[in-house]
Amino acid sequence: MAQISMTVNGKVRKGNVDPRMLLVHFLREQLRLTGTHIGCDTTQCGACTVLVDGRSAKSCTIFAVQADGSTVTTIEGLAPDGDLHPLQEGFWEEHGLQCGYCTPGMIMAAVTLLKDNPKPSEREIREGISGNFCRCTGYQHIVNAIQYAANKG
Repeated sequence: MAQISMTVNGKVRKGNVDPRMLLVHFLREQLRLTGTHIGCDTTQCGACTVLVDGRSAKSCTIFAVQADGSTVTTIEGLAPDGDLHPLQEGFWEEHGLQCGYCTPGMIMAAVTLLKDNPKPSEREIREGISGNFCRCTGYQHIVNAIQYAANKG
């Protein structure tokens, strides 16, 4: 077992983990932050996307011990004051979800996209979320939601 400590959603969190435990499992099982979804465990779908030190990362491909000392933000920490983040608001206003399974990962990937490019074109948005799969929507409403957030920012 390894002792780890990281700041998750603004709070220092510690735990004892098997060195092979993935960050997604640490977040979900030990910290009970279940907004980070497990879709594939092979870095294909993006449902597990979180921010690690301010950059989007697929938490199913990072060992929890690799995140030791890092700052991690999950979908639960995106709006700590209770007000929706512009991306969350965009998904609400533009109907950017159906089943919602991919939504947390999609939003977290879009955080980095808009950080790097505050006014992306539709093509740039589609490229920016290309590592996140949605099996329900056809993506247009997701693109609209990200454009909504970009226009708010």
